[in-house]
Amino acid sequence: LDRTAFYPTSGGQVFDTGWIRPQEAIDNKLRVIEVMERDDGQILHILENSPSLAKDTRVHGLIDAERRRDHMQQHSGQHVLSAAFLRLFNMPTVSFHMGAESCSIDLDTKNLNAAQVESAETLANDVVMEDRPVGIRFVTQEEARGLGLRKIPPVERDQLRLIEVNDFDLTACGGTHVSSTGQIGSILLRKMEKTRQGWRVEFVCGKRAVATARRDYTVLAESGGLLSSHIWDIPQQVRKVQDESRASRKEREHLMEELADAYAARLLAETAEHKGRQFIVHTFPDRDLTFIKLLGQRLTRQSAAVVAFLGVTSGQPALVFAQSPGQPFDMGALMKEILARLGGRGGGSKDMAQGGPTKIEGLQTALNELAARLSG
Repeated sequence: LDRTAFYPTSGGQVFDTGWIRPQEAIDNKLRVIEVMERDDGQILHILENSPSLAKDTRVHGLIDAERRRDHMQQHSGQHVLSAAFLRLFNMPTVSFHMGAESCSIDLDTKNLNAAQVESAETLANDVVMEDRPVGIRFVTQEEARGLGLRKIPPVERDQLRLIEVNDFDLTACGGTHVSSTGQIGSILLRKMEKTRQGWRVEFVCGKRAVATARRDYTVLAESGGLLSSHIWDIPQQVRKVQDESRASRKEREHLMEELADAYAARLLAETAEHKGRQFIVHTFPDRDLTFIKLLGQRLTRQSAAVVAFLGVTSGQPALVFAQSPGQPFDMGALMKEILARLGGRGGGSKDMAQGGPTKIEGLQTALNELAARLSG
């Protein structure tokens, strides 16, 4: 188009969407799904389904007002928030990103704590509630250098567009903004995380902040209901559940060890020696790799001359081969031999190996044949 009010992606702010309506076709609105700026400065409007428009067609642009208003709130909120971090802690903003659900600023600082984040959030919201005017003016690069701008863009231009939050912030920016800080609505800081060059702070403003707070509250309320507690007591209840879970896990581990000891003793008692060794072959339809690995350890501890081939045939199939220290076989090599027959991957050391076969058909037969061959 020769002129447009649609904003292209630039300076951390995403593009406008909306419609283009040919003047001669009042009922025909063409959906604008993306707006971008070419290197030569020309603004391109990407239309849904790529309909054709004849050159010199007069059109009327209709911006998605809800989306534009949201972007104005986020971008103006970012200016206020960045100024707050600079005023309070001398932490300049080096970049800004506006996402579909949240926005973020990257701060040039080595250290940032929760108290500082809350202080910046409080100051930013104070400025919002004061409903300060937000003005736009144009100056030359030379004039800008003497105005104390928070940030001057590195690109040399004849004129700079300045956004001024009355008596609080002045910076060069080409984005869309509210006309007074009260239109930003609330500013809610969500989280902070360390980055390679500083700290990133995530935030939301206006209606987006309300929607986010509502979603957070819904999740907290549901969590509180599941824990039978007030939402303010959720952290305490979660810690209690974690403590109980750890205690329960330790108890399960203890019981599993006792069960493995009992199984090992029974298998050793039921297995006759052959040439001074006990070859144990056993598969379980209802256990897992953790158990048969523990069983293999218990067998080799209880006997100085045992060779065990253990398997799991349900769920995720698994194999564990184990021998008492000093026995002559190589469990790792034997595991690879069996898996070459059954499929899957695995390996291990001379005395213990594990693997996961891809098929269980013939597994018991393969283990029996292996034990028979080794026992000679």
